[in-house]
Amino acid sequence: MGLLSFLNNPDINQGIQEYKTIPGAVLLDVRTPEEYEEGHIPGSRNIPVQSMETVESVVRRKDIPVFVYCYSGARSHRAARMLGRMGYTDVRDLGGIAGYSGKVER
Repeated sequence: MGLLSFLNNPDINQGIQEYKTIPGAVLLDVRTPEEYEEGHIPGSRNIPVQSMETVESVVRRKDIPVFVYCYSGARSHRAARMLGRMGYTDVRDLGGIAGYSGKVER
């Protein structure tokens, strides 16, 4: 991670468009339940990064594409790494909902 690594942040809007084109893909919001209730991307499932060990209840197969986001990108990065260590083979870190310009559900 270099000094300019922040320039390589994922584009959540582009990532959501990609997610929508993949049948069976899962969109995970890894923020707290309270943050999720305040507003989340439609179709997302909430599994806080602190509860990542329960992800198998939502994503049963480890080869299914999993798109992960949080508020700013820090927790999604951490969760994506955790999922990789758990054996998930297609994990995509979308970064933070703070940069999202689409519809939000409450």
